[in-house]
Amino acid sequence: MQINSHLSRLVHDVAAHYGDREALIYKNFGGTEWESYSWNQFSQTVKIVSNALLNLGVKVQENIGVFSQNSVQYLFSDFGAWGIRAVTIPFYATSSEQQIQFMLNDAKIRILFVGEQEQYDKARRVLGTCRTLERIVIYDSNVRIADGDNTAMYFSDFLELGKGLPRQSEIETLQQEASFDEIANILYTSGTTGDSKGVILTMGQYHAALEANNKCVPVGENDRVLNFLPFTHIFEKGWKLLCITEGARLIVNTYPQQVQQTMKETHPTCMSSVPRFWEKVYMGVQEKIDSSGPVQRKIFTHALNVGRRHNIDYLSKGKRPPMALHMEYELLNKTVFSLVRKELGLENAHFFPTAGATVNPYVEEFVHSIGINMVVGYGLTESLATVSCNHLGDPFTVGSVGIPIEGISIRISEEGEVLLKGPTITRGYYNRDDLTKAAFTDDGYFRTGDSGYLKNGELFLKERIKDLFKTSNGKYIAPQMIESKLLVDKYIDQVCIIADQRKFVSALIIPVYSLLEEYAREHEIAFNSREDLCKNERIHQMMMERIETLQQQLAHYEQIKRFTLLPHAFSMERGELTNTLKIKRRVLNENYKKEIDQMYQE
Repeated sequence: MQINSHLSRLVHDVAAHYGDREALIYKNFGGTEWESYSWNQFSQTVKIVSNALLNLGVKVQENIGVFSQNSVQYLFSDFGAWGIRAVTIPFYATSSEQQIQFMLNDAKIRILFVGEQEQYDKARRVLGTCRTLERIVIYDSNVRIADGDNTAMYFSDFLELGKGLPRQSEIETLQQEASFDEIANILYTSGTTGDSKGVILTMGQYHAALEANNKCVPVGENDRVLNFLPFTHIFEKGWKLLCITEGARLIVNTYPQQVQQTMKETHPTCMSSVPRFWEKVYMGVQEKIDSSGPVQRKIFTHALNVGRRHNIDYLSKGKRPPMALHMEYELLNKTVFSLVRKELGLENAHFFPTAGATVNPYVEEFVHSIGINMVVGYGLTESLATVSCNHLGDPFTVGSVGIPIEGISIRISEEGEVLLKGPTITRGYYNRDDLTKAAFTDDGYFRTGDSGYLKNGELFLKERIKDLFKTSNGKYIAPQMIESKLLVDKYIDQVCIIADQRKFVSALIIPVYSLLEEYAREHEIAFNSREDLCKNERIHQMMMERIETLQQQLAHYEQIKRFTLLPHAFSMERGELTNTLKIKRRVLNENYKKEIDQMYQE
């Protein structure tokens, strides 16, 4: 049963239904033990935060910043602010000082919640250049506050301002006056092509999105949902709220690098993720297959073939598998595949929404083959996450991004661009009327910037229109499609395709250095540094052979002719990646101009 209240009341209404049942599972910052909050405790803490914010003078629709990694305090701050109809503006925990300075000033933020030392230090350093910032509230009690800093206080001290709920009657009046037209969030996009812009998301958009997703996403009160992606990300933010409306338990993962350990410790049934997560799972399993003995390799290869036939050739097409195939699959599922899922901590796997980038068909087939329900979808910040998704148990096509959710109208322009209209679409960009006007057609459809097509009710994406490259020979290249093919290789960690106005396709590749070093030692290839490895001819030849295998299905003009292995990863510090780890092609072209030019020398 979904409880889809106005966000100002949501947690309290869900708590009224579930009471002392467990709601949140979490670790404190730097902690080692899992702890929990009941729904009643969740609701009570949110009320305290709302009271504390009122006592700090926060007004209706005032902008409040949250600069932190995932934590229960983050949830309390979000819902506490919504409880008095304030607007929360999330910053990625990895945001640079320049980025947070821009957002703080653009949104005129007076109160900023921060997570750990890194976030506090950055906020402290930009304080003098942010005209409106008055108060920094720190989640992690281990943070060292600078001497003489009168703006900072710990979250525990902040809560003292709301203890006893001194202004609860005033808050309840504010909630009764709440409107779905009010702003809930302003989410600043990560800016792959330029400055960040604040996407306005209203209470009504959330209400419509939660109602529509409830009809096609079967998360329920018995699910244990791991929050792995940042709460700043609209995919995780929308997914988290959907799970709350359904009464599911949330497992809050604070540190992304610990997600695999968290999975083994908490045994989630659901988790939203990006394709790169499943690519790494695929690569890890393939590596184990490659290193196992011939008998084990044969057994697992056979099992994967049976799983693919059962789950892809039949079930995904809405067909009943033959009895013999079904019985063999059930046996392998209980023996071989159950061991894989147990190794991942997914013994009780229900389903796993996946979006944010192109899903490699090999990876999608693999995940389904081992008995994990990957639910592929598509969405944007401007659409409040979901535009379309597969429906669990219904037929689907590998390579599609599913069926449009209820209420969304999709139109494909003459240029092939996916256009959207509906109650979940943003009304525009904060303080940017010029960008808002340019983002919509004359009849009110939002321009996604993605090319795609509809077939038999399913949406298929082709490429970001602005990312299409045109070679000097007049051929169009879709770089993300080529990159997704390479990223399933266990030796490749990051890749950037180069082709725009060039006579052939090339690539900058970040290898998995540990595996490359292991390969070199096994094949007696001498090296003293990563630079040596990346320049070694035998390493280069090995990589070229693997790339040629991966790109066999590409047209000749799409295939990589030359590549450069780089001795250090793409980084946010050098401006090469966004906070969501998307590559900034313009910056990479500037930073590696020398290496790129060398690949095109005769």
